[in-house]
Amino acid sequence: MQLTRAKRPLRYVMGLVYVVAGIAHFLAPKSFARAVPPRLPRPVGLVYLSGVAELVLGVGVLFDRTRRPSAWGIIALLAAVFPANVHLARSDALDEFVPEGYAGVARVAAWLRLPFQPALMAWAWWYTRE
Repeated sequence: MQLTRAKRPLRYVMGLVYVVAGIAHFLAPKSFARAVPPRLPRPVGLVYLSGVAELVLGVGVLFDRTRRPSAWGIIALLAAVFPANVHLARSDALDEFVPEGYAGVARVAAWLRLPFQPALMAWAWWYTRE
C-alpha cells in the first residue's frame, strides 16, 4: 500500500488513539497525575486539561474542516507533555503502576518512549499539509 493511500485510514487511527488516551485521563486521573512534574501546580487539573485536549484534538483531526488546526494542536500537546514523559522515565513514579519486579522493565519502556515523541509529532504534522 502506498503511503499516500494510507494517509486517510491512518488519520482515523490517530484520532482514535487520542480519543482513547483522553478518556483514559478521566478514568485514572490520579495515576496520570503521578507523571506530572512536581514543580507544576494542580497535577490532577492538568491531567483533566490534557485529557480534554486529547479528546477534542482526536475528534478534530477526523474531519477535513478541523484536521489542520487539530493536527497543529496535537503537535503542541505532544510538546507540552514531553516534560511529564521525561519525569516519568526519571522518577520512581512507575513503581506504583506496575507489578512488583517489573519497575525496571517499565522504566526502560518509559525511556524508549521518549524518542517516539518526535515521530508522533511528525505523524500529526503530516495532517497539517494540504
